[in-house]
Amino acid sequence: MEELGLNRRVAIVTGAAGGIGRTVARELAKSGMFVAAFDCDVQGLYQLESELKEDGSDVAVFQVDIRNRTEIESVVDQIEAELGPVEVLVNVAGVLRMGNVNNLTDEDWEQTFAVNSTGVFYLSRSVSRRMIPRRRGSIVTVGSNAASTPRMAFSAYASSKAAAVMFTKCLGLELAQYNIRCNIVSPGSTETDMLKLLWKEDERSEDRCINGVSEDYRLGIPLGKIARPIDIAETVLFLVSDRSSHITMQNICIDGGATLGV
Repeated sequence: MEELGLNRRVAIVTGAAGGIGRTVARELAKSGMFVAAFDCDVQGLYQLESELKEDGSDVAVFQVDIRNRTEIESVVDQIEAELGPVEVLVNVAGVLRMGNVNNLTDEDWEQTFAVNSTGVFYLSRSVSRRMIPRRRGSIVTVGSNAASTPRMAFSAYASSKAAAVMFTKCLGLELAQYNIRCNIVSPGSTETDMLKLLWKEDERSEDRCINGVSEDYRLGIPLGKIARPIDIAETVLFLVSDRSSHITMQNICIDGGATLGV
């Protein structure tokens, strides 16, 4: 899509093997970008690679543990040398560990932050260091509406996403002088495998998700529907494109009004 100004730009997408990350990778590739897809799920990466190459899109896949800063530096160096300068980073990779605080294990807490917060820091630091001398680039972090609304059994996940959101805003402030934009997209309930983890087989879980659950202090969704991964991906596409050239440090919430615009 020439009008988006994205042709042949190199984009790194983390968590690209499934869910929102897979859709983001596909939409960026369709727009003309060369997508470097990161994930620890090798099978999912190869499926994505096959799908995109069949469509004539440019993609390279990398098995990467975003908790490992040494591994990240090595792969980013490889991409810069072999594919070209990274102009877009989309931090999508995330994990969900649920449990009330008194039952939450140290490992649950540490691994949630390692992926959802520290991984965002490692990738963003690595890529932005290379963007700064070129004075261009765009970073988008996929957060969550849980970052601003308390949820039962969500303390680790919500806290890690809140950290990633504020980190991205601070990064955007620091990088604005170099013409590098940093924004956040915060989904609510979205049709992914992660959402299905929250649903119980003996309940009409989708209806409860849309209508809310008062005993769990869970708000409903005013638009009356669950988001699709494409809803998130299209917003990411806008934020990395030239159409949003004067937008930075913003958090766009895509939750059908579930958090009431707060």
